[in-house]
Amino acid sequence: MSTKFSPFAIWLFFCFLFIAILVSCRIMYSGNTLYLFLVWNLFLAWVPYAISLSFKKIILKHKLIQAIVFITWLLFFPNALYIVTDIIHVKETEMVPVWFDAILLFIASFAGLALAFASILNLEYMLRYYFHKKITNALVIFLLFVGSFGVYLGRFQRWNSWDVVDNPLSLAADILNRFTSPSAHPKTWGVTFLLTGLYAVCWFFIKSFPVSIIHSKQKTI
Repeated sequence: MSTKFSPFAIWLFFCFLFIAILVSCRIMYSGNTLYLFLVWNLFLAWVPYAISLSFKKIILKHKLIQAIVFITWLLFFPNALYIVTDIIHVKETEMVPVWFDAILLFIASFAGLALAFASILNLEYMLRYYFHKKITNALVIFLLFVGSFGVYLGRFQRWNSWDVVDNPLSLAADILNRFTSPSAHPKTWGVTFLLTGLYAVCWFFIKSFPVSIIHSKQKTI
């Protein structure tokens, strides 16, 4: 029996293939394996998307299962948003043209956001089973805020999803400190709110595409 892949899965494959080719070319050209970290980051970005594929299946199942799957998704979700911040690695070097690295990091960031937004789309299916559309939109913005805070913790504090298990007390203390003394951490909240705004604008802008296209077609008929 043949397996039918969705258009998103097919184009995601080609996106990953393109990134793999670019990374390979960079390694062969420079002899430097620095950008291999993108492969790991993309895998981590894929994990929440893979988890989100089960959201439709668990709606009618036990609420404990729903909670476990959702919390697991939320722990890994910032990894998909995180890749956008890898753009800071774009620097003028003698080894590789800066335009090449810019293209590589852009397409990797694009893939990360695509995985993040696809997982949110799957999550929306479950949320709308319980909540009104406006509440669902508000919850999505809140989750983007949580994800942005997670990106900050990963990029600047160097925490990762595994630390929830490996080093939970230190991680919890660091997070609690930033909430109890927000004025002492302006960078934390500046970065978090800026990223939340960026992701929210991108999310709702992309979601408007189908409606805008259908509306424009109706006008031309």
